[in-house]
Amino acid sequence: MRRSVAIGAMLLGILLVPGMSLAQPSTARDGTASAVAQALDRRDDTIEAFYAARDFRAAWHDARRVEALAEALRDLAADGLEPADYGAERLLADHRQAREAGDQAMGRFDTATTRTLLTALRHLHHGKVDPRRVDPDWEVPINERLPPAAAIEAAVAAGEIAALFDRVRPSYAPYERLRQGLSRYRELRRLGGWPRLPEGPTLRPGDVHPDVARLRERLVRGGEMAVAAADASILPGATLEAPDPERFDAELEAAVKRFQRRHLLEVDGIVGPQTRAALNVPVGRRIDQIRLNLERARWLMHGLPEAFVLVDIAGYRLAYFRPNGETWRSRIVVGRPYRRTPSLRSRITHLTVNPTWTVPPTILREDVIPKVRRDPDYLARQNMQVITPSGQRLAPWQVDWSNPGNVMIRQSAGPDNALGQVVVRFPNDHLVYLHDTPAQGLFAREQRAFSSGCIRVQGVIEFAQLLLDDSGSERDLRALLAEGRTRNVPLAEPMPVVLHYWTVHPDPAGHLEFRPDIYQRDDALLRALDRPLSS
Repeated sequence: MRRSVAIGAMLLGILLVPGMSLAQPSTARDGTASAVAQALDRRDDTIEAFYAARDFRAAWHDARRVEALAEALRDLAADGLEPADYGAERLLADHRQAREAGDQAMGRFDTATTRTLLTALRHLHHGKVDPRRVDPDWEVPINERLPPAAAIEAAVAAGEIAALFDRVRPSYAPYERLRQGLSRYRELRRLGGWPRLPEGPTLRPGDVHPDVARLRERLVRGGEMAVAAADASILPGATLEAPDPERFDAELEAAVKRFQRRHLLEVDGIVGPQTRAALNVPVGRRIDQIRLNLERARWLMHGLPEAFVLVDIAGYRLAYFRPNGETWRSRIVVGRPYRRTPSLRSRITHLTVNPTWTVPPTILREDVIPKVRRDPDYLARQNMQVITPSGQRLAPWQVDWSNPGNVMIRQSAGPDNALGQVVVRFPNDHLVYLHDTPAQGLFAREQRAFSSGCIRVQGVIEFAQLLLDDSGSERDLRALLAEGRTRNVPLAEPMPVVLHYWTVHPDPAGHLEFRPDIYQRDDALLRALDRPLSS
């Protein structure tokens, strides 16, 4: 995301005004006011505050106002939500029936419709699905604050329902690009989607094969118009400057590379099994992915700070949106599928330079101890020492490695240390952090889920120096590293950091990048998102 994409949202007001005194209904102003008051669920402060703001008068007596709400609910489809969940198509009929049935029915309809409005606003603002239902390790606070009840009531009274929905919808450019992408892919589905590339040989530049023509058609349907083959039947006898549809030429190779880059595949221009599988994902599945990531965006995209660090887990990227308006970007390595990097929100507080590494319990139990059992010299080669809980050093031969007890293993600082030369730390319950690595070759891979949960950052020394500079810390990181001493270096001002998981991301040009669901989270979220509200 560019700087203008990631900042600038204002925190929304609280729903209830502290200390609000709820008025009693005024039956003189509206014949249904008493019925509205009787139909209210007094345990729901939100809806009661809404009606208190209008002296308990009915809000939905005007059919035009009901139609405005129905239209806004229908438009939720553009956000990946299901209008049927909110009864968009039956609202007007229910309104007519309630008016015919009298004040009590109208009071029930009125309060039910207001509940529908508030439910839709909440879903559009911060998501239909509670992220903790689909991710037990979720740690990111959700901003659930809607506009004040009086502002919601004023919008309803003015019939400005669409504007109210726009007010709560995330205002960041990536969200709007996802909505536009959803519209494009739904239009593709309406037009029949794209053809499936049949099982066959690997296709390489220079090949001539019937499957190449199908590859061209598939890419054209996805927007790569430059590789379209001409139809000679349009102008019989004319000489058309167009590629041989069955020849894998340079233009087609470039289009395949663009596709691979947008799907986090190895960018080699060759259509092998992985690229073929990505090409054959149905358009309906891509639509579902866009909808899921609109939901993920609603969880996060409110009140982002002016400057912050964004860790894009599934995209293997880090972006530092600096206070001066510039953006520093880098590749990262994240946790393996069985040692997942969590979603969380925290603040970077300090750096550790020339760090030692105390092996975490899981890695100690599952990785290091089995290696020591197989190879007694493993610890010495890795510059590791055995430490008791009291800090006493033990020789490896003093430990029964079949039952080592409560020992720790610590790797000394140095060029081979697993954390590299610097660690960027922020408080969290998962004990993860950003750090350097001696395994620099992993950054060249397109898919980079190789760590044990922490995040390795390419160019982390430059990144860490920027954090020091931007926080006013006035420290020279390279000078500190040259001293060779392990030390913690605080930032003068903490820097917010967000770790989040997106399997679809729009680039600044609006192209959608589809990432592998490395942690297998999409299906559970799709089931929750598509679950009817009544269930």
